[in-house]
Amino acid sequence: MRHTLTTHDGLTLHVTTHGRADAAVTVLLAHCWTADEEVWHYQVRDLLDQYGADLRVVTWDARGHGRSEKAPLEACTIENLARDLGAVVDAHAANGPLVLAGHSIGGMTLMALPEIRPDLVHRIRGLLFVSTSSGELGSVTLGLPDVGSARKLIPHVLALRARLLTRRERRRTPSIERYVVNRLLFGEPLRLRDAGLATDQLICCPPATMEGFYRDLMAHERLAGLAAYDDVPAVVLVGSADRLTPPPHARRLAGGIRGARLLVAPGAGHYLPLERSDLVSEHLVALVEGARAERSGGHRLLEGAEAAAHQVGHEAMGTDRLG
Repeated sequence: MRHTLTTHDGLTLHVTTHGRADAAVTVLLAHCWTADEEVWHYQVRDLLDQYGADLRVVTWDARGHGRSEKAPLEACTIENLARDLGAVVDAHAANGPLVLAGHSIGGMTLMALPEIRPDLVHRIRGLLFVSTSSGELGSVTLGLPDVGSARKLIPHVLALRARLLTRRERRRTPSIERYVVNRLLFGEPLRLRDAGLATDQLICCPPATMEGFYRDLMAHERLAGLAAYDDVPAVVLVGSADRLTPPPHARRLAGGIRGARLLVAPGAGHYLPLERSDLVSEHLVALVEGARAERSGGHRLLEGAEAAAHQVGHEAMGTDRLG
């Protein structure tokens, strides 16, 4: 089902839900910068194949992306993305355990959630951080010469093209967008249909989205706050050829969450949900299985406690800690 949602600052978000609203577990998938919810299409397919309507799956186009409303430059911040995630949870996952996955800036959104919506942390039963970073993005080289100017120039060139050319014109001559996708975002092997999707998403990205979020990414630093997720089942995935958030960033992130697991995908680039779709789906399903097992175990414990309470005449027993 497709929905719209109004953010705290009046923007309209596009949201898609699958599965029953009263499903035992809800999975929320936050996409990367310059993309949209379709970057998760393999994982949505795999989750629905596995669970059908028995799992709630929620995706959305972040502010300034896809079918959501364009955001002003100053509103393009990770903090606002976390507020939007909280609003999506309130509207479409009001009850029960949550499994959250975030790709790139989507992962950074998960890192900002404890500071913006600490009330949601106790509901999180699984975290999947895909190709993302806890900070120090100013040190990323992109594997290019003359690093500083090249890194700063790319988003501004893309934004300038978006201002000067229509989407139709950029689709006719997507040489720069295709270079960014093929050279900087993807590793090997490169599937043309996946690169084509990422290229089109980049073409559709508004100028303020490119420039505003780039500015905020350079200020992103949330390593200290990761302790809020200590002992929550967490997996960090990174491609060995990721130029935007390379393996040292994944190691730093994994080291900030007690018990987190780090896995490196050989040869893969930054777009793991597309490039290594089976790997991402596999770990997402494992986190869902853990959340479902914990949920069903809690229900069995509650039922046993209630039965014992009935037997000995303590009617209030079984709800104090487990209700």
